[in-house]
Amino acid sequence: MADPELVRVMDYILNRCDEAAIEAVAAAVVRRRRELTMFGGARNLPDPKKWAEEMTSHLNIEGTIEGLKKSVLDYAVRVIKQEAPELKDDQIKQLTDAWIPDPNSGGDQGEKLPVDLLSSMIEQFIAYSSGTMDEAEEQGLRKELGAWPERYWKVFPELIRLLITGYLKNEISEREFRSKLDTALTMQA
Repeated sequence: MADPELVRVMDYILNRCDEAAIEAVAAAVVRRRRELTMFGGARNLPDPKKWAEEMTSHLNIEGTIEGLKKSVLDYAVRVIKQEAPELKDDQIKQLTDAWIPDPNSGGDQGEKLPVDLLSSMIEQFIAYSSGTMDEAEEQGLRKELGAWPERYWKVFPELIRLLITGYLKNEISEREFRSKLDTALTMQA
């Protein structure tokens, strides 16, 4: 014998639904399929509070903003050590300070990025801005850093920002840009 609720639903879908109702039913079916796939059936749907607690413990997050920041910072350090094992601890700290700033720090603490790192960041930023960056490199940076162009721009010293802007707007030649950039980077050392 068929489930009476299913019969009513099928009758509604087949005989009385207009186009908007069909779209709503289709969206509901897609959502329900996703839930069933993720959680293995209706009876296995987790309690949201319990699920959040399990995820928090799995991710090693203390449930506070500070705990979340520490987890993100630890993750960033692991990724950097895995992808660039040649970096020293102080270089890793400079990178993480630039990428994950402390909101309580009140801004720039006067720490400078290593010149070679800053130079590499500038080259990546220019390649991206001028459309010459390899798509795979750009996607890799986005995967690791999120909105990396904005982050880079924020950590560039003002003089370097001005030079990049002038170069990208064709206000200065590449030769002049490189010469002035070398001087600016020397000042950063």
